[in-house]
Amino acid sequence: MAHLLSIAEVLIVVITLHGHTPDSPYFSTSYVTTAVVLSLLSTLGVLAGGLVLISRSLRWFVRGDVPTPAQRLGALNIIRDQSLLLGAAWATGGLAFALIERGGAGIALAAALSIVLGGAAATGTGVLFSQRTIRPIIAAATRGFDGYLTAPGVLSRLINMWLLSSGLPSLVIAALIVFRSNGWLIPTTASVELPVLVLSLVAVMLGWRGMALVSRSIADPIREVVDAMAEIEHGQIGTLVDVYERSEIGRLQSGFNRMVTGLQERDRLNDLFGRYVGTDVARRAVQDGAAFSGEVTEAAILFVDLADSTRLTTSRPPQEVADVLNGFFRIVVGAVDERGGLINKFQGDAALAVFGVPLRSRGAASAALATARALAIRLRDLPEVDFGIGVSAGSVFAGNIGAENRYEYTVIGDAVNEAARLADLAKSADQRVLSSAAATDRADEAERRQWVSHSSEVLRGRSEVTPILAPGPAESDTLRA
Repeated sequence: MAHLLSIAEVLIVVITLHGHTPDSPYFSTSYVTTAVVLSLLSTLGVLAGGLVLISRSLRWFVRGDVPTPAQRLGALNIIRDQSLLLGAAWATGGLAFALIERGGAGIALAAALSIVLGGAAATGTGVLFSQRTIRPIIAAATRGFDGYLTAPGVLSRLINMWLLSSGLPSLVIAALIVFRSNGWLIPTTASVELPVLVLSLVAVMLGWRGMALVSRSIADPIREVVDAMAEIEHGQIGTLVDVYERSEIGRLQSGFNRMVTGLQERDRLNDLFGRYVGTDVARRAVQDGAAFSGEVTEAAILFVDLADSTRLTTSRPPQEVADVLNGFFRIVVGAVDERGGLINKFQGDAALAVFGVPLRSRGAASAALATARALAIRLRDLPEVDFGIGVSAGSVFAGNIGAENRYEYTVIGDAVNEAARLADLAKSADQRVLSSAAATDRADEAERRQWVSHSSEVLRGRSEVTPILAPGPAESDTLRA
């Protein structure tokens, strides 16, 4: 199409000059006929050559095959080979015209101007036309490969457009005036107003076409990046764009893909980090960085521990023990997450959950007590598993513990030790759940009514008596209600 458009524009100029100077021997009917015939022959040659060039890549592209190195190189060179084909067609046609007509220096100059004007317009327009058409092939050929199609940059495209639409037509107009002044192609008495008008119209056509194609060659890949950004904004983090040229546009595309790869890596790290320390801790650490050093605050602690885990490990293969523990912890994690708690750590066959840190919560104690009651019901469905759950509350240190290059988020305080002692004691209690009065005193009225006094004991490592409560039976709840 680029070749035909350029031929039409050059023939318009030739025919106009022929009609405007009928007495000139340089623009006889024979010359115009020869030009038309050579144009048709060159068009057939360009069509055949273009089919050969694209068919090499279409064979593997249509089948969806991975291109061989030779096929990849052929796809990358389509634009170059096309430009060479168009340039050769115009050079051959111009040379043949000059040899057939033998009109002397005048015909030689006319043929040279036609080659320069038409060849430049055809090759430049052809590049802009083909860039968009063969992008899928180039993208498939360069996928997983560092080599990209060399393409003119934005500035080069704009300069080429100016040369096609303004520079060359202006040069031809200047040449017409010089030729008429010297009587080379146009008699000195002839008027050049009509040829100048025609060339101006050709320049307008070239300018419109060049502007449309250049703007599209820039806007299309940018639009692809914008659309991909919108998809990422809506959660499709793995969206990439094809990279098919080495220019400012190609650098934008490859830079966008590197950014997406970085986002994916960061998302994977955040997800992995969140799985180990909890999503709230991960989010807080990302936001605060090293400033997330810790604080002393009120929190509720839930400690759950398997009973007689030694018997479990000695009576079953390691894989079965791991499956039992995973099933046990899956229930624990689900119940804690439901009420906004955080599994701070797994300790062998035990788990420590905290409520109220790192995100402050006024109902931390109530959430911990409700979680303990729900766990007691759910864990009883596990076969051959016994457990104990302890709940406490109080002032704790919650934050990072460790060296500068290796932190662990944890909670430290008497409430943590108390919850662990109560969990051990609960293994022999009927309900398998015990709480200190420190936790129930901080709970709301509705949750406190779910607990009744169990006993008062001196826990291991303590010197004072700790009031202990347990979930009340349903009948007691009904009477209290």
